[in-house]
Amino acid sequence: MARSLGRAGATSRCSSRKTVTGRAMVTAYWLCVCVLVPACVKAGLYTSSDQVLLLSPDNVHTLLVNSSAAMVVEFYASWCGHCIAFSPVYKKLARDIKEWKPAVNLAALDCAAEENRKICIDYKIRGYPTVKFFHAYSKADAVGQEFKGVSRDVRDLRHKIIDKLETHSEPWPPACPPLEPTSQAEIDHFFETNSVHHLALIFEDFSSYIGREVTLDLLQFENIAVRRVLKTEDALVTKLGVTEFPSCYLYYPGGNFTKLHVQIEARTFYALALQKLPGVVRSGRPPAVPGDDLKNSTDESWKPFNSSRVYMADLESTLYYSLYVEVAAHTVISGEALTALKKYISVLSKHFPGRPVVMNLLKSVNSWLQSQTADQISYDALEDILDNTAQMPNAALPDDTKWVGCQGSQPHLRRYPCGLWTLFHVLTVQAKNSTASDPLEVLDAMKRYIHIFFGCRQCAEHFGNMVDSLVEVKTLSSAILWLWAKHNRVNNRIAGALSEDPQFPKIQWPSPEMCSACHTVTDNGEHRWNTEEVLAFLLTYFSSSRILTDYLESDRQMLEKQKDRNARYQRDLEAEKHVERKTREASDPGAHPLLSQPNEQEEEEEGEEEGEEEEEEEEEDEAVADGYEDGGEAAPAALSEMKGKPEPTPWIHPESLVGRSRRKAHRRPSIVGMRPRGQQEDIVDLDSFVNQHYKARAVELASSNRVKRRMLQRQKELEPQPVFRLGMELDAALGMVGLQPMEEDFDMDVRQRQEEGRSYRGSWISVLSIGFSKLDISLCVILYLLSFFFLLSMYLYFKKRLRLRRAKTTLT
Repeated sequence: MARSLGRAGATSRCSSRKTVTGRAMVTAYWLCVCVLVPACVKAGLYTSSDQVLLLSPDNVHTLLVNSSAAMVVEFYASWCGHCIAFSPVYKKLARDIKEWKPAVNLAALDCAAEENRKICIDYKIRGYPTVKFFHAYSKADAVGQEFKGVSRDVRDLRHKIIDKLETHSEPWPPACPPLEPTSQAEIDHFFETNSVHHLALIFEDFSSYIGREVTLDLLQFENIAVRRVLKTEDALVTKLGVTEFPSCYLYYPGGNFTKLHVQIEARTFYALALQKLPGVVRSGRPPAVPGDDLKNSTDESWKPFNSSRVYMADLESTLYYSLYVEVAAHTVISGEALTALKKYISVLSKHFPGRPVVMNLLKSVNSWLQSQTADQISYDALEDILDNTAQMPNAALPDDTKWVGCQGSQPHLRRYPCGLWTLFHVLTVQAKNSTASDPLEVLDAMKRYIHIFFGCRQCAEHFGNMVDSLVEVKTLSSAILWLWAKHNRVNNRIAGALSEDPQFPKIQWPSPEMCSACHTVTDNGEHRWNTEEVLAFLLTYFSSSRILTDYLESDRQMLEKQKDRNARYQRDLEAEKHVERKTREASDPGAHPLLSQPNEQEEEEEGEEEGEEEEEEEEEDEAVADGYEDGGEAAPAALSEMKGKPEPTPWIHPESLVGRSRRKAHRRPSIVGMRPRGQQEDIVDLDSFVNQHYKARAVELASSNRVKRRMLQRQKELEPQPVFRLGMELDAALGMVGLQPMEEDFDMDVRQRQEEGRSYRGSWISVLSIGFSKLDISLCVILYLLSFFFLLSMYLYFKKRLRLRRAKTTLT
């Protein structure tokens, strides 16, 4: 059905002039435009994020010739000022009729690009912008039907597209539904030939486009059909009792019907309401599963939640994923990435509405980052601060994700992207509530973070194309609305994509059910957002006072997990150092204690120095113990006074200093230098002793000052003898540990062994056998013999090879 429409707006074209003066003026004008907008000349006016197909010599014939879908193409020049002004309208049109894509697509071609000039000449383009309609199954010589008078009104452009669609002759586009009015005869037999759950009948005037628009809006949805009924169809109007036009009724088999209740009788409200009917799903997508039966992973059951509230678990999970996963992908953070990270953490420390234990850590990380003057940092250093290895009290981050409001029906749906959007919405609202001075602070941090760190690079590119400018943001309220509008724009672009969760379809948010006052219509029936009501809704929805804390771990659990994690890290670090030390000793024969024996004078000096160090450590331990007995604050000061160092910073917990001093003491070898003793004396290795039956008592005795004094006394009483510097690790490896149960007469036993040590036999065999069993001596001898024979065989082998080489050289 063809219909003619009057021009609905001023038409602008860049056309040639006949006079020389006119040509000169036009040339000067467009030269100024080219100077002012060089980016448009270079990159064109549209990107892939605008839902507009970008034509080129490679795809133009594929898309325009013999295509099963109709095409609307804008031919433009990127230097044309009118084209630049029209581009936002064309982008808005693309978003508005996105659901029509199986029947009609929007495309654009830049005639200013040199490679496209011949195409524009072939399609008879003589001015810009020119919008043409190409029917489905167009021939190769078709040049399209030009829209007379390119309007800047999206509604008028939409109606023109419908008019062009109705001019299709056979074959009708296979994806396009019937747009002509229906009759009662067709309705009576409709369910005999169609297997749909719902039939929506839209009653309207002859000049109304609502029925055809809603029909195309529901084109990508299954189990529903929409038909247009004119008010002149008296039989149906009387049967259903229709009194208002437009109005929508749901018709079912057997003649049953019901009125579709919407807030406003308009296209947008009809489409949203029909998409939410039971059984209506997007084509090719599984139906939504009831909430009670959903599972967001194979091991994790569905968490019931209130969709009208924000959950702190989602916000903290977003923090964890962004700082421990996305930022961790950068082993070295420098330049623009470091600036982006500093801004991101700064915004979090100011505006994140977290509990004290989380905020303490965020402020600590921000303080550390801002103090970094170097042009780069390593993520390992940042991770130490995030893990709170300095043990700042009451500061921790969650150690895993726990999605609640952002959980998806499948493990790969929603989650982190949903959490990131929610986080920045909350930050913009908190910035306004805290009366921040810079309205761009949060948005700039978000833009930089997504550009550098967001893992989905194509998503980051789309976002960058969308937010290339923030000049329209002047106030904190406009920042909130700007982010909301961009979020809805993204929802429109990815609606129907594989990343859309069928349980949570992408819609223009908030829906009329959540905020009826946010939606209204213009005088001509077009949907319009009431931005004042939207702002009030956002300020309430993302307010910190309404954030739910369900499913959160307690502060105590977080701190205990952090403490255990740091303890495991320290153990792993010590084990790593232990392996490295043993490897270094094995690879350096000159440092082996059995092969390099220093003289007696050096050993005596070292023994005296070690004795002094042990005395100092004993005094430090006593000072610390006295300090804590007095109230706990004197210990750090006592340590500082003993070592001549300044007192540690106040935020370092005193227990961490004691813990570190004890760990250092435990890492010192229990036997720094060995003196010859009788064969009956055993060496007490505390590390091995812990693994025996007397663990608790051995630790208690080894940590007491009384044992230290006995060790010092024994060192002074023993006569100077050659020292062999056997470390704890080497002792354990060579089997030099002989452990006996410690009885109550331990002190007497030690004195008796000291007396026996004075009667040391001076033979070199006894010296070597101190702490060794006969089996150990035998193994050592066997190993030395094997080494000797191996070296001898290698010597003979290479000597023979050398002789053969010399013989060959002589023959040649």
